[in-house]
Amino acid sequence: MTPRVRRLRFLVNRRWVLLLLTVVLAAYGCLLLGRWQWHRLEDKKTGNAIIRANEKAAPAPVDQVLRRGVDPPDATRYARVSATGTYDVAHTVIVRYQTGADGSAGVDVVVPLVTSDGTAVLVDRGWFGTSNSGAMDPSQVPTPPSGTVTVTGWVRQNADGSAAQVVDGSTRAVSSAQIAPAIGIPTYGGFVQLLTESPRPATPLAPPEPPDLTNGPHFFYALQWWFFGILALFGYLYLAWEEYTGRAELRRVQQPARKKEKRVTIGVGGSERAHDAAIDREHGAADEGRRGAEQERRGTAEL
Repeated sequence: MTPRVRRLRFLVNRRWVLLLLTVVLAAYGCLLLGRWQWHRLEDKKTGNAIIRANEKAAPAPVDQVLRRGVDPPDATRYARVSATGTYDVAHTVIVRYQTGADGSAGVDVVVPLVTSDGTAVLVDRGWFGTSNSGAMDPSQVPTPPSGTVTVTGWVRQNADGSAAQVVDGSTRAVSSAQIAPAIGIPTYGGFVQLLTESPRPATPLAPPEPPDLTNGPHFFYALQWWFFGILALFGYLYLAWEEYTGRAELRRVQQPARKKEKRVTIGVGGSERAHDAAIDREHGAADEGRRGAEQERRGTAEL
């Protein structure tokens, strides 16, 4: 066995094997997390392409895009649709905890638009500012136009989870699967975010914000995770190189010597301080003796 090979035998001891396994697992985890972020980036790009194409298309009749009781597919996200019917104001649903463009508190107002065949389209008519972000009575929000109304808007998919539950005519997120049973009217799946309505209302609500078409931070997150994985491997190789070249052993030898030198320095410093204190005490005693002798001379002179 050559000397160079013997110097590498440390790599097979238990400590270095465990370190290698830990580093490999960490690097592999970073690889998977980076790939996950990269896939999210690809999904975001695909979704943005669908939204851009749907925004450019002319509005389609709602019954050609949405189906009763079925959540809209991804391909219909932000597709523009039109519908004609009558608003059922009595079944207005308030969406709590919504913020305006300036961050102020408010609510969204969802009103069913009942079409000619009796199927309702849930229309999110927009945002209305309130004194707080809690629930409010539907009678306190501006009313929609009466009679026959034609609306155009974006197709939105249902929310899920407990936030979509409807309680006392209000919810925290819009879901036709939750609102339809609560109002007792058959509805199309998903909902429509209002863009225009004719005739115009007396008091319009704030329009929706346009969709976010940026790619988000996923690209940089992927690079970050891959960098962490490479850094872990580099750190292991650097430690192995230090061990192979003897630098690690030299550092281990120097550390006790430095600690001992520090203790000696502290000890010498302590002895010096003790010596200085003794000298100070001697000087103090001499000063007191001189002051006492001087007082005796003054007393003798007065006599």
